[in-house]
Amino acid sequence: MSRQLGLSTFVLASPFGDGDGAQFDRVAAFGYDLIEVCIEDPGLVTAEGLARHAERTGLAIGICGAFGPQRDVSSSDPELSRAGVAYLEQCIDLAAAVGSPHVAGPMYAPTGQTRMLTPDERTAQRKRAASGLRAAADYAAERGVALAIEPLNRFETDLINTTEQALELVELIGADNVGLLIDTFHMNIEEKNIGDAVRLAGPKVFHVQVSENDRGTPGSGHIAWEEFFASLDDIDYQGQIVVESFLPTVVEIARAVSLWRPVAESMDALAEDALSFLRRSLGVTA
Repeated sequence: MSRQLGLSTFVLASPFGDGDGAQFDRVAAFGYDLIEVCIEDPGLVTAEGLARHAERTGLAIGICGAFGPQRDVSSSDPELSRAGVAYLEQCIDLAAAVGSPHVAGPMYAPTGQTRMLTPDERTAQRKRAASGLRAAADYAAERGVALAIEPLNRFETDLINTTEQALELVELIGADNVGLLIDTFHMNIEEKNIGDAVRLAGPKVFHVQVSENDRGTPGSGHIAWEEFFASLDDIDYQGQIVVESFLPTVVEIARAVSLWRPVAESMDALAEDALSFLRRSLGVTA
């Protein structure tokens, strides 16, 4: 696999569905290689619809999950835990059908969950998360799909904040097709050194998302980009690199990620400028 540069549908439309095929055309016109489709509402998305748009535009597809309180594999409520695994299975089926190598995201717990738990309670939650994700990983392995687990910053989750914690969860799950999604926005907050964190994860880096320290255009802020890209070279990462930001006009998402102001002149400008920056940084020609 060679590196592919992509754009998240969170930059384009939310919730994304089959009816948003024009967004494939926009992503292709920007010059990206792939579109990362976030499955907020599985009822809006079909493999047939995505494949049709991809064939028309020549874009590859990546699949990313969205994890709210009704999709909680770490819940002590068996019904919620089963619902979390069932949602992941839907995403896995979709990924297998459209050729995405993985399903990515913070699939261990609901985004926005911030509780002061005791160490024993936190250990129990991790064990429940690992159990649910192990079942999802087995299902995914049968379909040739990997799971890429994303650490989030402390303001968006209380469970997995660092690369080291994510690797511990991966070890607890114990499945070869489970690795990490690393995201520069979260790493900038939580890691002592971004390059060291990438090298620590090494071959377990299955997916990469990039945005600036303010969730804006990569290259416009203070993230140590040269060090980050050098560390990707150090581990010979050859997978997808996806620009992720969020539409400030979508109230639910903006609230979830604490996006209170625009982070770029426009989302089109963010998409275009981000791609130019990535190409320059990676030595990729258009």
